Amino acid sequence: MTTSQKDVAAHEGTSLSTAGARQLATTTKTQPVMQGISPRYLLSILPWVQVSGGTYRVNRRLTYTVGDDRLNFSNIGAKVEIIPQELLKLPLMRGFEDVDDLLIRTLAGRFTQKQFKAGENIVEAGKSAEHVFLLAHGKAQKLKAGKYGDPVVLDTLADGDHFGDQAVVESNDVWPFTVKAVTACTVMALPQDVFESLISQSPALKAHVERYRANLKKPQDKAGQAAIALAAGHHGEPVLPGTFVDYELKPREYELSVAQTILRVHTRVSDIFNDPMNQTAEQLRLTIEALKERKEWELINNPEFGLLHNADLKQRINTRSGPPTPDDMDELVSRRRKTRYFLAHPRAIAAFGRECNKRGLYPTVVDVGGAKFQAWRGVPILPCDKLPISRENTTSIIAMRIGQDDQGVVGLHNAGIPDEVEPSLTVKRMAVNDQAMTNYLVSTYYSAAVLVPDALGVLENVALGG
Repeated sequence: MTTSQKDVAAHEGTSLSTAGARQLATTTKTQPVMQGISPRYLLSILPWVQVSGGTYRVNRRLTYTVGDDRLNFSNIGAKVEIIPQELLKLPLMRGFEDVDDLLIRTLAGRFTQKQFKAGENIVEAGKSAEHVFLLAHGKAQKLKAGKYGDPVVLDTLADGDHFGDQAVVESNDVWPFTVKAVTACTVMALPQDVFESLISQSPALKAHVERYRANLKKPQDKAGQAAIALAAGHHGEPVLPGTFVDYELKPREYELSVAQTILRVHTRVSDIFNDPMNQTAEQLRLTIEALKERKEWELINNPEFGLLHNADLKQRINTRSGPPTPDDMDELVSRRRKTRYFLAHPRAIAAFGRECNKRGLYPTVVDVGGAKFQAWRGVPILPCDKLPISRENTTSIIAMRIGQDDQGVVGLHNAGIPDEVEPSLTVKRMAVNDQAMTNYLVSTYYSAAVLVPDALGVLENVALGG
């Protein structure tokens, strides 16, 4: 028995007990606390743009790369789209002229998006060759059985590569090789029957394909190859004709998203049990905190406007060896000018620190808003627990430039709306129902926009280790 317990036993029945005394004492209470409130650094660093009409349109110059064989793609969230003019880079379509681009745009719209996991076969040797495949994002290997049955790597395919267009035109029955995904791959596929249907509808395309077939059947000397290249628009001397600035005909529009919930407070609670703390105010405070947590999660993960899904395909890179190394971070920084911030899961920051320790490197520390953060190349690495961790124990690291003036990433909201308690966050009192419940509609409106593709980059498949 402890000393205090002995004292209580000794005085029991001779004086007022502490349990009885507590009935007359005042209890000091804390405000209701909530587990899971994070620093939410993303919400604090994003420059917020006022969107009074509810929609924010990003007007961009129309661009596509000429002079190479790799195709470029655009993506709206998780949806990948083919830039129609890029199809003219395919050997099959090279030199084809469509006066109004209608056929090319129709052809681009007939491709369907497919996802393949690492290790999956995109096509398999010996199976029917009935599709044209464009590799939008990822890495794959073209394999063929060697002399002793072991797989031999014929080629490594990456973003912008393609295969199957020649096989479709030649009406080959089976694939002569296997294409296996090395990383997760996003592929655009066009069925052979769809392509043949378009050929039957366009005499110009039909004639072009026939010329292509004829050229495949006869060997070409260097002069013949030069003539074909010339006909396809590949001239020896560079020509700089007069030009103009064209704009995207379908600019991206971001509509403000909303996170809402209904808070219910019984009138008896708000009338009677309201001292020393306002019950309604405390309920609203915790509800708003939960909405803000959801808001940051959506800004990272939403498939329509979330940063992870809106990074341009050419701005997504994979780690060299799994863990996030200084080399990986250097490549991520080098993809854009004025990289202002990294966003990483706390476990990814720890993994990066371990890689630096292995090399005897000590990242600098920088000040952001009065708080100290680890940095790389002077760019602060802010922790964000909203970045997901996969079943394979991998995550992603985001790098971004921010602000309208720098054509970076911006947050979108609509401040000044009725019943606002914070910018773009409202609390509307609703009617009391027949169960004496007062309902409050709590809403927050938000979105995010990437003004130009190189404003945002993602380091993917970051291994966290043990």
